[in-house]
Amino acid sequence: MKNAAQWQLIDQVRARFGPRAAVTDAHDIAPWLTDWRGRFHGAAAAILAPVDRDEVAAIVAMAHALGVALVPQGGNTSMVGGATPPVDGSALVLSLRRLNRIRSIEPAAGIAIAEAGVILSDLHIAADAQAMRFPLTLGAKGSATIGGLVSTNAGGTQVLRWGTMRKLVAGVEAVLPDGSIHDGLAALKKDNRGYDIDQLLIGAEGTIGIVTAAALRLAPAIHARAVAWVGLASPHRALGLLRFFERRTDAVESFEIIPASGLAHVLAHIPDTRAPISGEHPWHLLIEAVSSDGDDEPPASLVERLLGEAHASGLIEDATVSASEAQATAFWRIRDSLSEAERAQGPAVQHDISVGVAAMPDFLIDAAAAVMARYPGTHATGFGHLGDGNVHFHVRAPEGVDRDAWYKNEAPGITRFVHDLVVAAGGSISAEHGIGQMKRDELARLGPPSRIAALTAIKRAFDPSNLMNPGKLVTLAPSACDQ
Repeated sequence: MKNAAQWQLIDQVRARFGPRAAVTDAHDIAPWLTDWRGRFHGAAAAILAPVDRDEVAAIVAMAHALGVALVPQGGNTSMVGGATPPVDGSALVLSLRRLNRIRSIEPAAGIAIAEAGVILSDLHIAADAQAMRFPLTLGAKGSATIGGLVSTNAGGTQVLRWGTMRKLVAGVEAVLPDGSIHDGLAALKKDNRGYDIDQLLIGAEGTIGIVTAAALRLAPAIHARAVAWVGLASPHRALGLLRFFERRTDAVESFEIIPASGLAHVLAHIPDTRAPISGEHPWHLLIEAVSSDGDDEPPASLVERLLGEAHASGLIEDATVSASEAQATAFWRIRDSLSEAERAQGPAVQHDISVGVAAMPDFLIDAAAAVMARYPGTHATGFGHLGDGNVHFHVRAPEGVDRDAWYKNEAPGITRFVHDLVVAAGGSISAEHGIGQMKRDELARLGPPSRIAALTAIKRAFDPSNLMNPGKLVTLAPSACDQ
């Protein structure tokens, strides 16, 4: 049976903003009802597609008046089902993809103002044309949008030097659940007017408002870079090398740790890849250093010099530094292909988790051993951003299992076990992908009661009717939803 309020909203949107503002053709809607990983599937009678902030505000105000729930969506690259509508069709999708203007780039101020639908790689290109860069990148840069990156506090491979989106966002423009507009784009360095609404919206996953634009911090364009590949004996040696570099330079932006099994999977499944160094090494590192000034020591000579010192002190076994941009890209292709290669090995559950940087070496070894002992036949391994403690911890199913049955019967218990290990280590069950619907129940199970109470109170204060991305991050009690 059709939801009368939804169709009333659809008719109002079409009457006011034209037919393109409300897509109801099932064929056009279908690709946007499934999450990036294909694990969550929803239903929606329409995709509402405003073209600017004022249209977003008008649509949200109309939805609020009619009691219609909305699921904001950008590039649909969420790894936790955060942009997928409910399965019962109780919400409409609000697409921000038409809000795709880069309003300004100001090199002198080091600020770009980009709308929510701007694709990350497009911002990179536009900033580069002004001899600047936005120093956040990730595998989905060709489809991930600024609004989603802000709303999930995205990380990526340059967090070591530049931090997550929370640190790179200087101001936020958003539409709140009643249709009112929060304009924080002024990027003030000092603003003591009480609660920081911008910071509340960053990482909120669209549950208390819809980000329509952001003021983003830029950095000078890269003058030169060097990418090194290092073989070494253990994660503990890797941490030692990280501290060694940190004491000597601030030019390192990426410090990625990779197990030998991960490299082997890439070489086996990803065409035209080859091992950067010879010999067998239990662990590998990918290190990138950059300079933005021609007067700085060239990154290649800097990294070569420091790796030479590290080798002489016994920290590393072997290393090579990229001799060309093509070789640097080839090294990064290995790192960026790890998840794809892991999937080619067979069914696996992936966990985006974080622990303290100092605790990461022990966690990589001990957690993997604990999982494989508890679930015989599985293979557990971790890789990721050593510099910020972010572990991508994958547990692969035993060979020959029925994929669907394993995901249904075994994977949930494995995930709970892994998350228990993370909490015991003082870590977080979500490092850079958010909570969405995938981790909502685990957050409720493991989150400190004070934190859950605060998150719920914030959600209830902004959105008592639970119309903003319902079912994500936190769940309101029925009494709150009925207000």
